[in-house]
Amino acid sequence: MTDNEGSKAIERKGILSESCLQVDQGHEILTLRPSQLSDYIGQEEVVETLKIAIEAALQRNEPIDHVLFHGPPGLGKTTLAYIIANEMAGDLTVTSGPALEKGGDLIGILTHLNEGDVLFVDEIHRMPKAVEEFLYPAMEDFAVDFVFDKGVHARSHRYRLKGFTLVGATTRVGLLSAPLRDRFGIFRSLDFYNEYDLVKIIRRSAMLLEVEIDDEGAAVLAKRSRGTPRIANR
Repeated sequence: MTDNEGSKAIERKGILSESCLQVDQGHEILTLRPSQLSDYIGQEEVVETLKIAIEAALQRNEPIDHVLFHGPPGLGKTTLAYIIANEMAGDLTVTSGPALEKGGDLIGILTHLNEGDVLFVDEIHRMPKAVEEFLYPAMEDFAVDFVFDKGVHARSHRYRLKGFTLVGATTRVGLLSAPLRDRFGIFRSLDFYNEYDLVKIIRRSAMLLEVEIDDEGAAVLAKRSRGTPRIANR
């Protein structure tokens, strides 16, 4: 299989690289998405934690610890993964738990990651258990174990991966197994936004899209956004 054929197969399974993500989500959303933590509005505790972790990782010249985000949809989990990759000067690969049907799906992604890249797995609680077990050595030792043959002829081979960061997102953290949850060095919950921060997000989006909006209009939109930036930016 050529790299191009492999890439197309990966895209069909719902696994997207950063470039695919940009095409898939549309120009407007990409225009609105902040690319650095200094431009991210709200979630102050989460942002401060990431700032400290990223600065420390850059000083050590190592990947940032694996990160788990918990919270309702539309609060910025994917955006934060995008920012982490950008701040760490790595590429972002995006997939979801249901898209990783077999261990080979995950291994195919992991072996294509470069040093400092970020793998974002949305709905990570829906990842099959058989696939999840391949993540354990990948997260701890940056390695995956292949088993060849069966029975008395079985033998294993450990493949070394390049240092990467896994960013997981879940709306149901209680469904994550303890072994997986414990392997994340950073775990933060995202809360619904207050109207003040939503107004700031709406005004920023309007400025980037070159659309005029007054204070009253921004306030009305914020009230109707149910604490969710994704709704505010529609």
